[in-house]
Amino acid sequence: MDWQGQKRVEQLMQILLVISGVVAVVVGYTTESFRTMMLIYAGGVVLTTLVTVPNWPFYNLHPLKWLDPSEAEKHPKPQVVVAPKKKFSKK
Repeated sequence: MDWQGQKRVEQLMQILLVISGVVAVVVGYTTESFRTMMLIYAGGVVLTTLVTVPNWPFYNLHPLKWLDPSEAEKHPKPQVVVAPKKKFSKK
């Protein structure tokens, strides 16, 4: 899954969970049934899981272009530079 696909999954997950939650509360309130509300919300969670967890092809529309290993060896790795510690003087 590419970066754009991850962003799309996150947005879909939030939208689907909010919609299923709102629908569940409205239906549960109108039917005065807590069980119905929980079943509708559970169905929304299952639907969200089926849409977001598998690596569907439309999540891979922008693949990353990786550097060839032989090309990577030509470029040095970045070195960590440690800044010298500053001494504080007492006044």
